[in-house]
Amino acid sequence: MSIQSTDQIADLLTRIRNNLMVGKNEVYLPTSKQKLAVAEALKQAGYLANVELIDHSPRNVLHVTIAEEGKAATIHEIEKVSKPGRRVYVAASEIPKVKSGRGLVLISTSKGIMTGREAVKNRLGGELLVKVW
Repeated sequence: MSIQSTDQIADLLTRIRNNLMVGKNEVYLPTSKQKLAVAEALKQAGYLANVELIDHSPRNVLHVTIAEEGKAATIHEIEKVSKPGRRVYVAASEIPKVKSGRGLVLISTSKGIMTGREAVKNRLGGELLVKVW
């Protein structure tokens, strides 16, 4: 496991995407507050089966279960929208819908990371982080 990454969320999404492609259901990765917040938001939306923080030395480990054993993954496509070289910000009225509302976007707002629906409900804009369906 590498310890440093310049884009924490892209690291999480890439590891999930790679494990989906090879048919694995679990991902172990170094943790950060951003990774934990994004993984928890995806779990609450029903895209991940479980997210667990494991105490480990020298750094805690995030254990993400993509799908339960014997079940298909609910993630078909997952993509990072805002990148370090090009940040994408949206107002509450400009939050996009993914696949006509069947997918979801995650937005980093002043109140934390939340789904697009929650951000519209709270009338908050922010940085568009992830599109998933």
